[in-house]
Amino acid sequence: MKIKVDDAVLEMIISEGVDYRLSTTCSGPALVPTLIKPAKADDLRIPVSDNLSLYVSRVQLDYVDHITMDMVYDPEKIFSCVALRGFRGIY
Repeated sequence: MKIKVDDAVLEMIISEGVDYRLSTTCSGPALVPTLIKPAKADDLRIPVSDNLSLYVSRVQLDYVDHITMDMVYDPEKIFSCVALRGFRGIY
């Protein structure tokens, strides 16, 4: 499966210097740093640079074919979702 990733998303990942993951949340797909939602063994790994990657949740592979900046998590709302509450102390 081929997933298109907008250049703006790739540039953001490179500028922040951390891996990201397209994760499933109660409000839909959310692009979050792996510090908040770690990658899983069955995620699709998309290399971004020599040492950075974008991981896509296996669940999202059935629904997403294009990753855009509007998928980037909102830090004000990310922890209102039950699925991510356990990670509050990490970020």
